Amino acid sequence: MKTSEQSSAIATADALLHKRRKITARSTILSALVNTLISAIQILVGLLASSQALVADGIHSLSDLVGDAVILLANHGSHKQPDEDHNYGHARYENAASLALGMILGVVGAGVLWSAMNKLQNPNAIPPVGRTALWAAVVIVAAKEGLFRYLLKAAKQTGSSMLIANAWHARSDAASSLIVLFGILGTRMGYPVLDPIAAMAVGILIVRMGWSVGWKALNDLMDHALPPEQVESIRLTLAETPGVLGVHELRTRLMGDHALVDAHLSVDPHISVSEGHYIAHLARSRVMQQHQVLDAQIHIDPLEQSTTDAEIRLPLRDELSAVLDPILQKEAGLQWSMFLHYLNNRLEIEIASDKPLSGAAWMHMQQAVQARFGQQVSLSPLALRERGMPRPAS
Repeated sequence: MKTSEQSSAIATADALLHKRRKITARSTILSALVNTLISAIQILVGLLASSQALVADGIHSLSDLVGDAVILLANHGSHKQPDEDHNYGHARYENAASLALGMILGVVGAGVLWSAMNKLQNPNAIPPVGRTALWAAVVIVAAKEGLFRYLLKAAKQTGSSMLIANAWHARSDAASSLIVLFGILGTRMGYPVLDPIAAMAVGILIVRMGWSVGWKALNDLMDHALPPEQVESIRLTLAETPGVLGVHELRTRLMGDHALVDAHLSVDPHISVSEGHYIAHLARSRVMQQHQVLDAQIHIDPLEQSTTDAEIRLPLRDELSAVLDPILQKEAGLQWSMFLHYLNNRLEIEIASDKPLSGAAWMHMQQAVQARFGQQVSLSPLALRERGMPRPAS
């Protein structure tokens, strides 16, 4: 049964995902339309005006269209609900899309470099560049810079690494187009080799951006942790949860633009299982509401060291009941239950009964436990405290 905190966390996450998906789709479609127009202008004018740099930049813009298509596909796929084959959802579609985009950029950049180097091997054969290429380059630099600013604003609204990658990709496009502009300008001033040199510079920028985007995506696919400052922020949120006495073994890994969190929380070792469970759910809800966390797995530990030594074999409830029940119920006529605390490689037994224990019953019980299980099992002083009618021992 879901608590109000859980329901609130889930509703908040669903609303954010819906808004994020809508903004991502709108901005990516606009980016695709702008890149289609820019690419067509660059390639057409570059061919007519004999500018290899402008054609190379047009091919670069054409690769953006492929990137936009990949992002649209990933945006649709990453929001699918978890299923039997993908228990944690499909958020890593985004990481895979970013990796594919990085590979596309690397291939395109290498092709541009190869073509420009071939031109430089025979500089006398480089044709003059027409004036139209210069004006086209000016317009395209302005258009790409405007697209970058729009995409970066959308990326900040959604927190999408995929959109951030696409925005900076647009900025690299604007930078490469600026280089093309200077190359064409230099060519018009009588230095024709500047056009293929500008094309080479564009190729290097494309390869560098492809490596950056692809490497980050690869790290995310390999369960890369969140940045240290974000991990500490999550640790603080967990530590401030009422009932939590300590946080340890906090681990994070990226799932798309969200994170999966695993943490161990230390609590009072004498609280009930249900109270510990409630504290865990409260901590999980707080983390999911206050951070970009897809899910959090919380493990509850007693504050003291729990039993960890494999060679130590402490008795379980059924074994203890077989020793204590003949004394408490049959001899003393008590209705009783027990609370077991496995701490510091020892077992502490706490007895609750409907009536006070007699001194004889207490001594008999203590001797029976010691004889059967040894010194590592003891009766808590709380065993002498009357607790009223307890739950059944079974």
